[in-house]
Amino acid sequence: MSGVDQNLSVIDERIDRLLALCRSLQEENRSLRASQELLVGERAQLIARNEQARTRVEAMIARLKSLEQNQA
Repeated sequence: MSGVDQNLSVIDERIDRLLALCRSLQEENRSLRASQELLVGERAQLIARNEQARTRVEAMIARLKSLEQNQA
């Protein structure tokens, strides 16, 4: 095998490894994006639930203050 053939073989091998790495990174990127979408959705739901809870607590406080004023 000549030096040129050896160099081409090494280059071919490196290209194959780079292609495999690119495929692996693309799959990982897809997976991370899907996870991110799920987490963003969960976060939105938690924010909404937190807002509902805050609204209820504020309403309860207002009712308690109203009852307190009526008893005084």
